[in-house]
Amino acid sequence: MAESLAEHERILQEIESTDTACVGPTLRSVYDDQPNAHQRFMEKLDACIRNHDREIEKMCNFHHQGFVDAITELLKVRADAGKLKVQVTDTNRRLQDAGKEVIAQTEEIIRCRIQQRNITTVVEKLQLCLPVLEMYSKLKEQMNVKRYYSALKTMEQLENMYLPRVSQYRFCQIMIENLPKLREEIKEISMSDLKDFLESIRKHSDKIGETAMKQAQQQKTFNTALQKQNNVNYGRNMHVINGKVPEPKYEITSKRTLEEEDEHEEEVLTAHDLVDFSPVYRCLHIYSVLGDGETFENYYRKQRRKQARLVLQPQSSMHETVEGYRRYFSQIVGFFVVEDHILHVTQGLVTRAYTDELWNMALSKIIAVLRTHSSYCTDPDLVLELKNLIVVFADTLQGYGFPVNRLFDLLFEIRDQYNETLLKKWAGLFRDIFEADNYSPIPVANEEEYKIVISKFPFQDPELDKQSFPKKLPMSQSVPQIYIQVKEFIYASLKFSESLHRSSTEIDDMLRKSTNLLLTRTLSSCLQNLIKKPHIGLTELVQIIINTTHLEQACKYLEDFITNITNISQETVHTARLYGLSTFKDARHAAEGEIYTKLNQKIDEFIQLADYDWTMSEPAGRASGYLMDLINFLRSTFQVFTHLPGKVAQTACMSACQHLSTSLMQMLLDSELKQISMGAVQQFNLDVIQCELFASSEPVPGFHGDTLQLAFIDLRQLLDLFMVWDWSTYLADYGQSTSKYLRVNPSTALTLLEKMKDTSKKNNIFAQFRKNDRDKQKLIETVVKQLRSLVNGMSQHT
Repeated sequence: MAESLAEHERILQEIESTDTACVGPTLRSVYDDQPNAHQRFMEKLDACIRNHDREIEKMCNFHHQGFVDAITELLKVRADAGKLKVQVTDTNRRLQDAGKEVIAQTEEIIRCRIQQRNITTVVEKLQLCLPVLEMYSKLKEQMNVKRYYSALKTMEQLENMYLPRVSQYRFCQIMIENLPKLREEIKEISMSDLKDFLESIRKHSDKIGETAMKQAQQQKTFNTALQKQNNVNYGRNMHVINGKVPEPKYEITSKRTLEEEDEHEEEVLTAHDLVDFSPVYRCLHIYSVLGDGETFENYYRKQRRKQARLVLQPQSSMHETVEGYRRYFSQIVGFFVVEDHILHVTQGLVTRAYTDELWNMALSKIIAVLRTHSSYCTDPDLVLELKNLIVVFADTLQGYGFPVNRLFDLLFEIRDQYNETLLKKWAGLFRDIFEADNYSPIPVANEEEYKIVISKFPFQDPELDKQSFPKKLPMSQSVPQIYIQVKEFIYASLKFSESLHRSSTEIDDMLRKSTNLLLTRTLSSCLQNLIKKPHIGLTELVQIIINTTHLEQACKYLEDFITNITNISQETVHTARLYGLSTFKDARHAAEGEIYTKLNQKIDEFIQLADYDWTMSEPAGRASGYLMDLINFLRSTFQVFTHLPGKVAQTACMSACQHLSTSLMQMLLDSELKQISMGAVQQFNLDVIQCELFASSEPVPGFHGDTLQLAFIDLRQLLDLFMVWDWSTYLADYGQSTSKYLRVNPSTALTLLEKMKDTSKKNNIFAQFRKNDRDKQKLIETVVKQLRSLVNGMSQHT
């Protein structure tokens, strides 16, 4: 209980000494104590309150009189305080009225002092900002007048020198934020200018290339003129010296060259005159200043590579006209002239390695394009113009330092194609000449006509010169025309060989090879086709043989002609010979073979007209009409052969007689012919006698003895055997070299005898009643048996 009272005393003391805001925890402790403690605490609290009330009452009673006295004095002072307040208020009013002017002047002074200080500060700051603003204004002006490189320099000064001094101002922050945008704008504008430049050079490439090629051609013409004046042999092999031809660059056109070619010709513009290169210079400098030069270089090279591919892509119809090729070459030359200019006036934008790589890529594409499109060319004049363009193209680019050996190698491929087109063209010319020829000797009425002919063709014949006019030259009109066309072909082939930077010896060799192709392939083929044509008769074939003989003799003059136009001395010639000799020999052999064939065909035509009565009892007493016509034809034909070489005429005559003999023998032995009478054999013998008389009359001179008659020896012995009926001698002497009927084959005799045996049976119905006929029939049967035994013996022996 005592503890509880003490605790309540402590709580009361704490409440009295503690702020009312913090009394909560203290009061909570009353309720946390023993049960009913708060009742006792309330009692204690009431007791405490009563004590304090008593103390307050005591104190108030003690001080009450003093309080009353103080109130009384205070009431006395209130009246004085009111007077004092009125006086103070009046004094304050008067003071305020007096200080208003001072205050106004003081405020004015303060305001002026503040303005003065602000003005000083502004002046100081403006002195810092004005250069920045001036530089920024200058930057804007430079941007407006497109002086972008200077603008970049101004930006650099702003960033490094001016803006750091006034970076605390907002306008400076705006400037700082705008500078990167201006740089990007400059880059974009520069890139746009570069794109315009690239588009411009793409449009002007053909004009630049045309100008450069024209300058190269003029320079070459000028050099050639100088060399001729100084008696320099222009045919030296310059192309193979170190693999290049030393040529000057064609940046500047020689005024002397222009004046010599055309005094009134305007001066040719250079690439720099045709295209403004300043955009690429500016763009290069700008990107270099911006530290992005590599990006610019890569972009420029990438775009130029794309343009190169476009330039190298030809039109599909380029091969149809020379203008298509000229435009193609001009664009390529213009492209590389620009690259060469960029290479020499800039540092690092393009390098020699880059241009070489680009040129090698372009060169491969150019060669592939030219191979393809030149293969479509069928006109030799167009191929020749293409060659001249390639030479000028190669010389132009070589003058700018680009290797062009592969182009000259390509020209040798095109030269083969050019020769092919020439060969096709000349094949047509040869065919026209052969078609127009009358295949008769050339008549000349007087000396003037004779000179005209020999001026076209190198013909010499002392015997003919002794004859008086009018006279005939042995060859026909086609010979001088063919000779002239061969020379024209050589000239045409020479045109392509010019300007190829080859020596005269090489050109001479090329001409000979192409001429050999003309002779051995084109002319030979035309001759072979001519000989095989159906309308070409024996007279024409004879004339063709004579023509080829004279053309063969003229080959040596063609060789001299080639040597003269190539300026090669005879002592130093080590080239291939012309193959005209073999060409014309082959043509002659073909014509001779055709003569033999046509003769045999004509003989067959006459043989087909034969109309023998194989069962006649008596001969007609004269030779058959078809055979006499055949012999007359052979006589007239062999008279035409007088201008042929002797062996040709003799071979033709011998071939004709042998074919006639074989045909007559086949007629006798024909399997369809079943019966032959003795009268028919006698009539056939009369025809063979005419053949032998023709052979013995020497229709063609040069045969010795009865050589030509031997063609009919088989027929003669066979007919003699049957006419004489000398079977005993034949059978007795068979197999001996001295036999009278050595050329009679047992099988041949057996075949003919069986045909005669069947005829004897049919025509002699009562032969069995006549003793002589019975004996003859028995003899025939006996001979047939013996012949069969001989035939069987021969087959067994074989």
